[in-house]
Amino acid sequence: MNDLETRAAAARPGALRRAAPALLGYAAVRALGLVVLALWSEARGKSAYTLLTARWDSLWYTRVAELGYGYEVRLPNGDVHSNLAFFPLLPWLERLAAAVSPLSYADGGFVVSLLASLAAAWGIFAVADRLYGRRAGVCAVLLWAVLPVGIVQSMAYSESLFTALAAWALYAVLTGRWVTAGLLAGLAGLTRPVGLAVVAAVWAAGVAAFLRERSGSSFVGDGSAVPAGGARDGGHAGPPSGAPHTGAPDGAPPSPHAPGVRLRRVVGMLLAPLGAAGYVLWVGDRTGGGLLGYLDVQAGWRNGFDGGYAFALFVAGRFTSFPSALAGVALVVGVALVVWLYVLCVRRGQPLPLLVYAGTVTALALCASSYFGSKPRLLLPAFPLLLPLAVALARARTRLLAAGLGAVAAGSAAYGAFWLNGSGPP
Repeated sequence: MNDLETRAAAARPGALRRAAPALLGYAAVRALGLVVLALWSEARGKSAYTLLTARWDSLWYTRVAELGYGYEVRLPNGDVHSNLAFFPLLPWLERLAAAVSPLSYADGGFVVSLLASLAAAWGIFAVADRLYGRRAGVCAVLLWAVLPVGIVQSMAYSESLFTALAAWALYAVLTGRWVTAGLLAGLAGLTRPVGLAVVAAVWAAGVAAFLRERSGSSFVGDGSAVPAGGARDGGHAGPPSGAPHTGAPDGAPPSPHAPGVRLRRVVGMLLAPLGAAGYVLWVGDRTGGGLLGYLDVQAGWRNGFDGGYAFALFVAGRFTSFPSALAGVALVVGVALVVWLYVLCVRRGQPLPLLVYAGTVTALALCASSYFGSKPRLLLPAFPLLLPLAVALARARTRLLAAGLGAVAAGSAAYGAFWLNGSGPP
């Protein structure tokens, strides 16, 4: 069985029907957020659509779509903000939308983000459903939707597009579709710098599979003999321990030693880094900076990886006075919660590719020296962190679950409207 055949099996008519509750719930949460944003913005004399499509990074993406690369802004302090910092897949799609329809580049970015957010929700459901059952899959999607910065999922930003590619790449790894995983990882690498996390997940799963073959042991975390949706038919939330279901993956070859599996795995691993590597090398050639050219571009934005030193100083600085100390406490609690969720993922035995992906996204978000207000947004793609909570919520009564998530959704919508009408995401 090859990748095309397994993809066709995954696309059976029942797949969309199975995901429908999650997708409808996600659409309802996002619609609530957009309605609250429109009302809030109208009361303040602002355009909600402008906030979603023509501010901050969305302007940089539309400029790339319209004018190509080469635009930069030189600040009085000497910093150079170059649009080479923005990866090309979203601008390409914006340009395509404008070419085949009457949409503007900004309109195209908005439409791409809306569609990509639905694809991301479906991908998150597919991963969670496979590991823990349908009910946990629905909970995982709703948790992702009601995150405080969830409004970014509806902006002309690249977070939704990246999360969709990452989620489906991880699902492809879990089901043994190595070439598909490599292609999706390559596209993710053309979307955001954190595409490295998807590449790392594919490679970790591939290396683990090769090691298992050599040792002859059974290792469920490698992605080719990973958790199957044991609860697919019954729709149960998963075993009491919250551990993933195990067994042969649906649609994947019956054995990692089957003819052709190793070759497809190698091809997938080779395809995975091509997107990110290709763009970084192109930027290096264009700027004359070689392999470090893209890092020089990011340095112009004061972005870099310092192990969290600058972020730690920023948090410590919040404790210099009483009002800001409350923000400092919130930051410490937030970071502790993220770390605790990741520890839970490890202890509950999440498959290796998910742990590598979530760990890399989290490390890059928390340990980068970029603008500190963007860190919650940078953590949006780390959806595997939500899976332990999703498993726990899946055991709750439906009425109680709906009431709780409804209240959180209302709070998230209000916060998103307040946020975008204020400082907003950088």
